[in-house]
Amino acid sequence: MDRRHFIGTVMGMGAALTFLPTHVKGLSSKRQLRIVHITDMHIFPSHKVKKAMSKLIEEIESLDKPADFILNTGDNIMDSLQAKKENVHEQWQAWLKYFRNKISLPLYSCIGNHDVWGWGLDDKNIENDPLYGKTWAVSMLDIPHRYYSFIMNNWKFICLDSSGYDKNRRGYTAKLDHKQFAWLKEELANTRRDIPVCIASHIPILSASVFFDGDNVKNGEWEIPGAWMHTDAKKLKNLFNEFSNVRAAFSGHVHLADKTEYLGVKYFCNGAVCGGWWRGKYQEFGPAYAIVDFYEDGRVESELVPYKF
Repeated sequence: MDRRHFIGTVMGMGAALTFLPTHVKGLSSKRQLRIVHITDMHIFPSHKVKKAMSKLIEEIESLDKPADFILNTGDNIMDSLQAKKENVHEQWQAWLKYFRNKISLPLYSCIGNHDVWGWGLDDKNIENDPLYGKTWAVSMLDIPHRYYSFIMNNWKFICLDSSGYDKNRRGYTAKLDHKQFAWLKEELANTRRDIPVCIASHIPILSASVFFDGDNVKNGEWEIPGAWMHTDAKKLKNLFNEFSNVRAAFSGHVHLADKTEYLGVKYFCNGAVCGGWWRGKYQEFGPAYAIVDFYEDGRVESELVPYKF
């Protein structure tokens, strides 16, 4: 596949069909796609990480029922938010050696917050560096833009950029910028309603597990940080509710796993390849990836698969 031509946008065809259940439309429930969803690899130069990635690749490329591609929802390297340029370079080189240059399956990626260079550094000079921010990640991941779409086997995938710059704390908040949201709305409007849609983002749009990621009850009230789940979740929920062909959303970020369904959309937060940042489990969840099947009727099934190395 020519990776520079995979971006798919269906234009010029009206929404003549409403996405309805199989028994109404008379469609079969034939599986159209199988993918492997990976997230939060957090790669850095390390013998342990190299060994783990070798085991991971061996598993996902030798499935009894092969995957069509890998969906990667970000945090590819350990951290570039606060790392010096030389260290970030070393991390991306390890990512290439341990993972990217070893896989044979097509790869579609999202940018994770830890893939963004320099936002956490108190150094105005690096803002003029051409690799500052998300530029470096876009180049290394070989994606056409920080957000994009493609179509595979009559399913449309929309890969979003979750991390919005927060200058007040030299970091990020989980939300779409105005330009990206307008693009997303247009993408959905220009997609035929009989084509099911899957959303991919690094940070969850909706997740139950964020409630357990730390001490979030203060003064008797739940407090979920804006960096943990999309702060524009209600806005996105309302948008998805206008388009009944939006069927699923995949993310990582939290290193925990859950399945949440709301208004017909299934939200999958699928743990982390690195588990607890390569130190074993994070709470109940160790290193894992997910096998996901997509069906003709819009159904999606995701299975979390732990792996040992």
